Amino acid sequence: MKARGVIFDLDGTLVDNMEIHKDAFALFMARRGLPPMDAAQRARLDGKRNTDIFPELLGRELPREELRALSAEKETLYCTLSRGRLRPLAGLERFLGLLGASGIPVAIATSGPAGNVRHTLEELGLADRVTVIVRGDQVPRGKPHPDIFLAAAERIGVPPAECLAFEDSPSGVAAARAAGMACVALSTSFSEEAFRAAGVGRADRPGSRAAHP
Repeated sequence: MKARGVIFDLDGTLVDNMEIHKDAFALFMARRGLPPMDAAQRARLDGKRNTDIFPELLGRELPREELRALSAEKETLYCTLSRGRLRPLAGLERFLGLLGASGIPVAIATSGPAGNVRHTLEELGLADRVTVIVRGDQVPRGKPHPDIFLAAAERIGVPPAECLAFEDSPSGVAAARAAGMACVALSTSFSEEAFRAAGVGRADRPGSRAAHP
């Protein structure tokens, strides 16, 4: 396909930072006497919104104010642990330059909350470079539903079928595919075997070098 628009996930896609998120969640869980997420939970939950993650982790329904407080606690842990440690994924800056030179619009479709997104982009030096951002809390349903990718495509004015998505999680790939987009799965966070176990087909062959032009 010849893409007319490119839509990136953020965490694990523009930056290899999911181990930091993993550490932040481990600290969050330890405060409550709970074990850290195992591989199966990560494959199921990574890429989703905090509002979808916390009820499953804690095993109960959570009122809005408690969800907001829990999300703020975890994201504060992430920001503290990641400060000064984040770098753009290898090849990303050159890739963005080529897209810009070709007139191909770019958007970010991320489940991260506003403070997380702002912190990460500022740490990467991309806050002024990628300005079209759709967050999971701005659409009715989070990943693996297609809402966030459909909204991002609308924001850049490109039909979903003519967009190419980049994702690092099975739920993110499922969301992009549900939106009708071709999707490149980066193996920064999950192995090729994990993607295949989650139903990612040959057309979405993972590769950690997928962001290189």
